Amino acid sequence: MCPNCRRFSHSSCCWLQQPLRCITWLRNLFTAGSRKRRLLSRPMANNYFQFKQFRIEQAACAMKVSTDACVLGAVADLSHAKRILDIGTGTGLLALMAAQRNPAAQIEAVEIDPAAAAQAAANAAACPWSYRLHIRALSLRAYAATQPGSFDHILCNPPFFRHSLRSPDDRRTTARHAAEDTLSFGELAGFAAAHLTPAGRLTVLLPPAEMQEFVRTAHQAGLYSITQLVLRHRAGSKPLRCITAFGLTPQPMQQTELTMRAAADDSLYSAEFSALLQPFYLAL
Repeated sequence: MCPNCRRFSHSSCCWLQQPLRCITWLRNLFTAGSRKRRLLSRPMANNYFQFKQFRIEQAACAMKVSTDACVLGAVADLSHAKRILDIGTGTGLLALMAAQRNPAAQIEAVEIDPAAAAQAAANAAACPWSYRLHIRALSLRAYAATQPGSFDHILCNPPFFRHSLRSPDDRRTTARHAAEDTLSFGELAGFAAAHLTPAGRLTVLLPPAEMQEFVRTAHQAGLYSITQLVLRHRAGSKPLRCITAFGLTPQPMQQTELTMRAAADDSLYSAEFSALLQPFYLAL
């Protein structure tokens, strides 16, 4: 069986059509040993990303599958959620991860970019949980006008780099930069405050500086930070991303950290990262 596409047919196997990549994968696997977690070259920029239970096609999406988004999808507390919303779904990654993790949840996802929304819908249709996934090609503002009701959990990997130079690629710019005509922090926080159930959660992924700004905006909207995971490349390195959960009731925030690389060998995933992503990554 192909370790990536899970196919038995040699004629259709994606790895056998790319022999150099196949050899590299096997070399990394066997030199690492059965108990080690080898950090493979990232396939995020390819036209697809194969997970254990689903496949993300991403050729039509401005923003590809990323490691930090995978951490968000794996770490968010979805255990008691019956209705989940993914805002700015892109490829549909977070929606599909939520569907895998919570077999009882109905999941909606909104995406302003029509091409990305179509790609997300195709990914959802091809996964084992398609009957629980609903992709909407709408802005959050337009979606709110449809009176969608309340959600037990809202996930968002929102636009960021608010103060940096914009990309010449308009679709990539929309995906990465918060703006009043796309998705502002205020709009996201206001929507969540109005559409969360009393015990509901909003979980957001942002770089540290942008997260500080979003926390202030969320507090003004009546949302309170409950937990925060700081994501680092390795122990002692500067924080790369923050994943913060918000609720409607104030309480002391609990902060934890996750390092992606092993302290003894920078080419290996850390044990904590491996345990978190093991249900999803083929290499773990």
